[in-house]
Amino acid sequence: MPELPEVETVRLGLTKYLPGQTIASVESDWPKSFPNDPVQVRRYIIGSKVTAVKRRAKVLLIELSSNYTLVIHLKMTGQLVYRAGNGERWGGGHPNDSLIGQLPDKSTRVQLEFSNGSWLFFNDQRKFGWVKLIPTPEVMEIDFFKRVGPEPLGPEFTLVEFRRRLARRARTTIKAAILDQSTVAGVGNIYADESLHMAKIHPATKVGDVPPAKIKKLHEAIKYFLQLSIDHGGSSDKNYVDADGNKGSYLKFAQVFRREGQLCPVCGSEIVKIRVAGRGTHICPKCQRFNNIGA
Repeated sequence: MPELPEVETVRLGLTKYLPGQTIASVESDWPKSFPNDPVQVRRYIIGSKVTAVKRRAKVLLIELSSNYTLVIHLKMTGQLVYRAGNGERWGGGHPNDSLIGQLPDKSTRVQLEFSNGSWLFFNDQRKFGWVKLIPTPEVMEIDFFKRVGPEPLGPEFTLVEFRRRLARRARTTIKAAILDQSTVAGVGNIYADESLHMAKIHPATKVGDVPPAKIKKLHEAIKYFLQLSIDHGGSSDKNYVDADGNKGSYLKFAQVFRREGQLCPVCGSEIVKIRVAGRGTHICPKCQRFNNIGA
């Protein structure tokens, strides 16, 4: 599933193209991907202009002049790809053909056509993602948004707030705690592993057993790796691409994630893969010694 850097990279790309554009038509071939009333679609989407592209946690928000918002969750395999055009559907010849093929393709669930002939394609092989039309004033009243924690790259993600939210999970593992979206928004498996490695914390350590100094290091590491990944266009494993159809390059810079059997860049020990919080987890057994967390 795309994590915060991937969704933010898509947002940054769409922000270059969408604001000010008028939506001319909408097509969808899968009701669960676009579960919206056709009457509301005609009234609040068709003819509306895009006013802003925003993000909260791993969710994209395309705000419209109709005072409605397209709330988009990519889930596991979702893509949002923009294509400039001349009024005809894009049918190949793009430099990124090898990555995403011709559009629309068999994975395309929703298509937005703009009045200038360009298109926005929502592709989703697994069909778990969705595009929902919601009145803009009600978006932040969605249950998920009311529960989700602070944005890790925003001013609200202070060390004090991080410690306060972790304290609620004192008896759980530190990895499970930072994967919990109510602790901090948008952190998933990749950046949890990377951040815990930098902070030299074993992911199975109970939150209440992590020294304050290491909580501070973890707070800094989360921000560092999320921003680093955004700077490199996110992490592409299988399906993720940005708004132009490009893959992200962060995994080339990963310290431990997907590097089992390779050497730790800090101490030279072999990186291993274990299971913590129900997830495959990559650690350096020397840097992240389970019984010596104060080291």
